[in-house]
Amino acid sequence: MLKLRLSRGGTKKRPVYKVVVADSRFARDGRFIEKVGFFNPLLPKEKKERVGLEAERIKYWLGQGAKPTTRVARLLGENELMPMPANGNNPNKAIPKKERNKKEEDKTEAPKAEATPAAEAPKEEAPKAEAAPAAEAPKAEAAPAAEAPKEEKK
Repeated sequence: MLKLRLSRGGTKKRPVYKVVVADSRFARDGRFIEKVGFFNPLLPKEKKERVGLEAERIKYWLGQGAKPTTRVARLLGENELMPMPANGNNPNKAIPKKERNKKEEDKTEAPKAEATPAAEAPKEEAPKAEAAPAAEAPKAEAAPAAEAPKEEKK
């Protein structure tokens, strides 16, 4: 399957990406079919030099069935070469990790707190259930008693 994706270049801590058309089975920075643009994430978003795309070639490869990755789809959407993809739903992204962990702990404690009242509720019902068999037991004893006289009459 053909993919429009980013291939990393540049030095350590200073990435520069090529937008390439590659088979999805090839390595990220390995063999590719054609280079169709570049992306420099270190530059501010307002600068034109941040992204360079060959629009005609990209449209051609999209027509051939190449699927862009999520990041490339955003770049193409920003440059109006295809519709902008829908935003993902990650409500925890803006919350610092330490606070996220605290909220997760609170969530795990809340179901435990809810589980304990639920566990107590069946215990309260249990005596009622014990009382019901006790009430049924005399009926069961009465029935054999009724049968017993019949046997004695024989």
